[in-house]
Amino acid sequence: MPALLRPALTVLGVACLLSAASLASSGTAFAQAKQQTAPAPQAAPAQAPALKQIALTDKQLDGVLAAQKDMDAITEKLPENTAPDQKVIGQLDGVARKNGFAGYDDYNNVLDNISLVLGGFDPATKKYVGTEAVIKSQIAQVQADKKMPAKDKKEALDELNEALKTPAPQVENKANIDLVGKYYDKLVAVLGDDQN
Repeated sequence: MPALLRPALTVLGVACLLSAASLASSGTAFAQAKQQTAPAPQAAPAQAPALKQIALTDKQLDGVLAAQKDMDAITEKLPENTAPDQKVIGQLDGVARKNGFAGYDDYNNVLDNISLVLGGFDPATKKYVGTEAVIKSQIAQVQADKKMPAKDKKEALDELNEALKTPAPQVENKANIDLVGKYYDKLVAVLGDDQN
């Protein structure tokens, strides 16, 4: 699925988005201090949109599960990293509305909230342990992998360690953890590798 359509907030994806946002906001004082000595002002880094956390419902999760096949059918036809045209956006809105959402943006917000929670589930135990514990487990798995090429291992470890430095936001609606846990197997089956 093209990255511009549905930001799949995997553990690494969440960490990367949050890293960018975190660096942009925490580096403000540093950037202001540097501006005093810099010969010309530089453009500020693009800031990722903040996730609007909501309390999820069974109806919303059922809607995501029902919509996913049709959403994938539309987005799989699009070239990677290409913004969808109005016709495609209209099709995505139609699928979202058919499945109980106000539109594609509403569907995406629900999906992002699900992804935030899924990122904290240990795939082995299917229990919520938080994103930090999941990342640490992934680091241990990569370190123990004897078959992974050294270059790939280094890249994976660098990404995971960077993700560990910028934690994902805490799940504000704790009931979302139980609800996503109830649907865990179905969500992973439908959303696939986009999530974990």
